[in-house]
Amino acid sequence: MYKNIRNYENINKEWFQGMGKYDIPSIKPIEYETCEWIGFNYANTCKERENKGVHFFLDDYQFIRLWSNIDRYIPILRQYKYVMSPDFSLYTDFPVALQIYNHYRKHWLGAYMQEKGIQVIPTVCWSTPDSFSWCFDGEPEQSIVAVSSVGTQGSKERKELFLNGYKEMVKRLKPETIIFYGNVPEECKGNIVRIKAFQDKFKEAVCNGW
Repeated sequence: MYKNIRNYENINKEWFQGMGKYDIPSIKPIEYETCEWIGFNYANTCKERENKGVHFFLDDYQFIRLWSNIDRYIPILRQYKYVMSPDFSLYTDFPVALQIYNHYRKHWLGAYMQEKGIQVIPTVCWSTPDSFSWCFDGEPEQSIVAVSSVGTQGSKERKELFLNGYKEMVKRLKPETIIFYGNVPEECKGNIVRIKAFQDKFKEAVCNGW
């Protein structure tokens, strides 16, 4: 049929039984071993892949192509030890409909990658407290999750929003391990594994005379 050869928001590929009011696809819990992490923008050129993980803490334009053509990237991503679910933005000034759509896309892609044999670690993000009614739908409990503080600590208001969401995440999901991209505020508790943001690595390289 015509609809089966057109990409209608990927529902022609897979229909996942969803969670919550918005039928968010679920990401299954996995076990985690420490590994090195690279951004998706380096995934195609990286040579030693089996002991590395791929994250999406990047500007959305660098990975939005996954949504329109995920099958093209499955063979590449399958070569990595872990892949995080794509971190589509939930900016507080985005319309709520767009925020929910981005949350759905993140989870659809995460569930689809798991179905194709990829070890997926869920990236958890939130917006304002109003988003708490849906932004944790589809996330596994008592498992490993990933978060990013990049861009959230520049003002008192943004930091407060981040910390409120972080505390709510810990309360609801009770994560066993939290992979933390960027600076870790002292208020954040849990079994945290920090991975340095690109900006931090660049600063270190400059300080070391690179």
